Amino acid sequence: MSVSVTVDLVILTVRDDELQVLLVERGNPPFEGQLALPGGYLHGRETLDEAALRELKEETGVDGTRLHLEQLRTYSDPERDPRGRVITAAYLALGPNLPTPVAGTDAREAYWVPVKAVTQEGALAFDHVHILRDAVERGRSKLEYTTVATVFCTEPFTVGDLRRVYEVIWGMPLDPSNFRRKITRADGFLEPTGDRRVQATGRPASLYRKGSASLLMPPFLRTPSPTGPRVGLSVHTDHLANATLAEVEASWDSVSGASRCYGSRGVRVVESAGGDRDGGERPP
Repeated sequence: MSVSVTVDLVILTVRDDELQVLLVERGNPPFEGQLALPGGYLHGRETLDEAALRELKEETGVDGTRLHLEQLRTYSDPERDPRGRVITAAYLALGPNLPTPVAGTDAREAYWVPVKAVTQEGALAFDHVHILRDAVERGRSKLEYTTVATVFCTEPFTVGDLRRVYEVIWGMPLDPSNFRRKITRADGFLEPTGDRRVQATGRPASLYRKGSASLLMPPFLRTPSPTGPRVGLSVHTDHLANATLAEVEASWDSVSGASRCYGSRGVRVVESAGGDRDGGERPP
């Protein structure tokens, strides 16, 4: 039995104050006329990354080199494609307020669609609803421990602009003062430009660009509390200073939902009565 390999792309952006995904209307069977994620077959000696960039350009007119692009996972259910055995490598792409896409090749149209409108079963062709759900959760999770939220902002931006990205993607309001305090204390997250933007009300807002850090130290957690949402950690991170992304992910995997846990690098996280979290070394 022959096996084909495809790539599918979940392209997310914040438009009209909503988290939106780029979808195409399929022009060919199967699922002709239905909405789907952009994607297609691997060609010749292409790598998966090369195929993802090509399909993105061909089907939507979007230049993938402008986006944060990472491989999400592979999907190999034997029944996922009625044409036969097809394994797909899904990619997650994130970017600022992206332009209206232009459909091409076998896609009739390309649209930006609010994510919340297409996550129910049967809303998309193939198994694309499941891929979309996985991608959205990956994006939400990455906002907790990396600085990827800045890719949704057109530089320069304000702390308020960045906070709104978190609120839209996490689907929860955040306290402005607490967010500002946490975000401006995170090492290498933001770099001040020295300029300010005049606001409709209040004082002019300071402008920032993305800093040099890729990992967020300390992380921001989206775990809601009974008295309302909170975000951020106050934690000793000396043991994570030289950690890889995989080590950080492993260290914080079990933090949300636990009142106390020990990370793989010996960091303790304890929820305090005030809603913040405190940290310390693992006892001997």
